[in-house]
Order: sequence, then structure tokens, then C-alpha cells
Amino acid sequence: MATYLDRILDAHRAAAADDVRRLDALIARAAAEPPARQFGDALRSSSADGSIAVIAEVKRRSPSKGPLVIDLDPAALASEYAAGGAACLSVLTDVEFFGGSPADLHSARAACRLPVLRKDFTVSALDVADARLMGADAVLLIAAALDDVELRDFLTLARELGLDALVEIHDEAELDRAVAVGADLIGVNQRDLVTFEVDTARAVRVAPLMPPGVVRVAESGVRSAADAHVLAAAGYHAVLVGESLVTSGDPKAAVEALRGAG
Repeated sequence: MATYLDRILDAHRAAAADDVRRLDALIARAAAEPPARQFGDALRSSSADGSIAVIAEVKRRSPSKGPLVIDLDPAALASEYAAGGAACLSVLTDVEFFGGSPADLHSARAACRLPVLRKDFTVSALDVADARLMGADAVLLIAAALDDVELRDFLTLARELGLDALVEIHDEAELDRAVAVGADLIGVNQRDLVTFEVDTARAVRVAPLMPPGVVRVAESGVRSAADAHVLAAAGYHAVLVGESLVTSGDPKAAVEALRGAG
């Protein structure tokens, strides 16, 4: 039985197979872009005082829940997040499954000074170059979506283009793979890839296994300051939060509450 991730990846790999652009030309264009904002450094700085850094997400819809906010304004939301003390932004650019777009990333990044993660399903080197060209400061690499060669090559390319790379894992085996390729920014997604349900113990279980020097990010299922407090106590530098912030009614206050949880 195909999982949510399987269906999403099948669509993205089919699109990548049909992409006839020249990789070398795209990389050359991406390399000529202005310097990126430092995503990993922003997380380190924001968590240095013992509080937990917040990566606040611009997310229009969920594959399982549908639209989260009607007529979401990425620029206004990004401004609220920044005012609340977010360290970084995450912006969904997947169109088919999450209703996002590169335009959302452009708008959110232009509205504030925060570094921005392109939250999408990276399946080719073209995707990495595209992230830089659309103005992203970091790219997401999902270990479950990539083999070891892809994971290493995309991480290397991202760094060559001045991008940070958030390597997302779901279990101990994927952590080993992320560490093996030299990832220094690792996110633990608490959402089960088969059922799409959240396992809130997953990140706490994996945290002690991460080597020193790795910036630790907990993803999915963070709904309150209490959740963030547990993750901060487990050793996480940051939480990536989308749905609960987008639907909070007061994104600035919601970010502030998470920030205080450390």
C-alpha cells in the first residue's frame, strides 16, 4: 500500500524525469546569486541563551486535512513570525499536495530578514539549484526519499551553492545515514511515514544519539509551549512548527510562547 510520501515522491520524480533543463547552466546561475542568509547560524544564535529557536512555517494546506487558512498572506504571516521572535522561516513550495509555490517563498522572504528553508521534496540536483534561484537560504533533504549517493551529492551541491541543508530523519537508521554523509543540521520528523500519525516520543528517543556539533531540530506535532519544553529538555536547539502557528489566530503570540518554553 502506497504511503503519503510514496505518492508525493512519485509525482516529484516524474516531474524531474521530464525536466530537460541543463544542470550545469542552472548551477552556474544559482552560484551567481547574492549570498544566502545563514540558516544554521540563526538557529545556533537564537538558542544560545537556553531558549528554543523557532522555525515558523508558511503552510497553506495539509494532504490529510486540506486547507488550513483561507487566503493566507505569506508576507503578513512572515512579518508576524519575525515579530514574535522566530529564528527562521520554512515555506512550502509544493503546489499539488500542499498548495504552496515559489511565489510564497519570495513573498515571505521579502517581508523580513529571516533565513528561509525551502520546504519541498528534493529529488534531483535541479531541485537544489532551484531552491537557491528562488531565494531560499536552506534546502530540505529527506533521508527516506533519497538513497545514500543522492543524499551525499545533494548535500555537497547545496553547500557549494551557499545553502544550508536540513537533513530530515525519522529513526535511528536514518540518523546513521545522515551522520555518515556529514550532515550538521538534522531534523527529526515525529510524523510516521506510513500512517501520517504523530509519535511524540520519537524525537526524544533519537536526541541522545546525535553527535556533538549537530544542530538538532524537532519537526511535526509541536502544538504548545509544553511540547516545545519537552523537546528543549531533550537537547533540541529548534522546533519547526507549521499547522499550530498558522491556525493559532495570533501567530506572533504563538511564536513568543514557544520561544519561552526553553
